Parts: sequence; structure tokens; C-alpha cells
Amino acid sequence: MGEELLTAIVLGVGAVLAYAAAAARVIKQYEKGVVLRFGRLRGRLREPGFTMIVPGVDRLRKVSMQIVTMPVPAQEGITHDNVTVRVDAVVYFKVVDPVEAVIRVEDYRFAVAQIAQTSLRSIIGKSDLDDLLSNREKLNQGLELMIDNPAVEWGVTIDRVEIKDVSLPETMKRSMARQAEADRERRARLINADAEFQASKKLSQAAREMSETPAALQLRLLQTVMAVAAEKNSTLVLPIPVELLRFLERSAESAEHQVSAGRSEPTVAPSAESAGGQAAEPALEAPEPVPDPPEPVPDPPLRTRPGAQDDSTGAAGCL
Repeated sequence: MGEELLTAIVLGVGAVLAYAAAAARVIKQYEKGVVLRFGRLRGRLREPGFTMIVPGVDRLRKVSMQIVTMPVPAQEGITHDNVTVRVDAVVYFKVVDPVEAVIRVEDYRFAVAQIAQTSLRSIIGKSDLDDLLSNREKLNQGLELMIDNPAVEWGVTIDRVEIKDVSLPETMKRSMARQAEADRERRARLINADAEFQASKKLSQAAREMSETPAALQLRLLQTVMAVAAEKNSTLVLPIPVELLRFLERSAESAEHQVSAGRSEPTVAPSAESAGGQAAEPALEAPEPVPDPPEPVPDPPLRTRPGAQDDSTGAAGCL
């Protein structure tokens, strides 16, 4: 009798332990539990922790409440301006209503993935290539709205959507590179032209200041020579001021003018001594031939004192 009782107790305890093992469930902190009894939803959600269900009658579905990161495969499409591209993206979403996520849709993850792919294809066809490359923030917002509208009915909310990469054909990459190079060269030329314009203004102001004080040009020349000599060069270049060349040019022109003027003036013929020792009147040579003047009549000799012959001769020579 005692053995039968002990066996019954052991069997009972084993049955209770088996039932407890079959009925016990553990829900993690980031999960919520949805219980279906005979296929019908139980109104109360199971909170995280230890919970019990009826084995064989209840079915527990655990739904994660974490944010899910889902990559969207690269989709190939044609943009609004007829350019073939491949675009991939990533979707961040989470479940806000576990009951709707279990009841409304068979597999909410697969449903979100499919709606993300179709929305990405649609957004590619509506956008231009420049928008895909430079205006991604606006496209991300539009793509998020397109995915979030049907996902709200499934108890899922889209946290954010990001376009990861845009793949272009090699020919299009080369064309865009040439366009960017030409644009940068244009901007470089404009900047150089603006710099030359500003430099010309400053140089004109400096020229006006130097024209008022000519010594400033010489000081500037000396500063240039010092800057060149500071580099320890074997060759020293000395610039010649333009004013010096102009001065030499004016000097040469004035000398040539004087020479030409001297050739046009009449010259004085050499004087011939008269028979009495006196100098004859100087005859002027005209450019045109003139008749010979009459021979001069000699003057009567002058009376001189003895010893004063040299003085009279010198006086006659002076005459």
C-alpha cells in the first residue's frame, strides 16, 4: 500500500513538472507576447518575464520591439532624365503594435522588405540624376513616406530611410568628370582675371604715388635688389628703369637735332693776312657761289716806337 502511494505521488509530481515545463515561457525585455487560444486572440499581452500558457491549447507569439535594420537590395532603374542607375538603401523600422503585426500581415519583415524595394524603384523613376546625387535628403523623406503609409496598418512604423549608394555607368562617370573639370577651370580663370583686375588697380595707385615722389622708385629698385641678393644667387639681375631709357632716347634726339641745325648754318672762311701784316676782313661763305670781292687796298704802315714792334704785330693779329 505504501509503495503504491509513493508511486502515485512520484507520478503526480512528474506530471506536474512535465506540465510546468510545457506551459512555462520566458519573454525577454525587448519582446512582447501575443497568445492565441484555439486560434483566437487573447486580449491581454504578455509582458517581459516568466509566463504560463496552457499546453496544447495556447500558442505564444513573441514579437521584438527593437528597431530593425533592413538593407534594401540594389535596384536598377531609369531616372526621369533617362539615365540608367543602380541604387541601394537601408530601412530602419520597429513594431509599435504587436497584435496588428501578428494579425494583419503574415510576415511583417518580408512585407516591409518588398514595399521598400518597390518604393525605391518608384522614387528612381520620378527623380533626376542630380537629385539622386546631391539632394538625397529630400528623396529619403519621400521614400520614407511611401513605405510608411502601408506599414502603419501592419503595426509597424518606419524610423528612417537612407539611400546608401548610386552606381553609374562608366561613360556617365567620365562625362561628369569632364563637366566638373571644365567648370573648375572656368572658375579658376574667373578668379585669376579678378585677381589681375585688383592687382592692376593697386599698381596704378602705386604708380601715381611714385610719380609724386620719384625717389620712391629708386627705393623700390633697391628693395628688389636686396630681395634677389638674399637668395644667395650667383647671378644678379638689375632692372633698368624705363625712365632712364626715355631720358637717353630724348638726349639722342636732341643731339641729332643740333647736328642737323649746324649743317644748315653758314661757316666762316679763314682770314688771310694782308701785305702790311694786318688781317683781312673775314669773308663769309654762303651756300651759293658769289663773285670774288675786290682785292683790299693796303693801309699805310703805322708808326711805332722802337721796341714796340711785337705789340703792334700782336694788335694787328688781334684785329
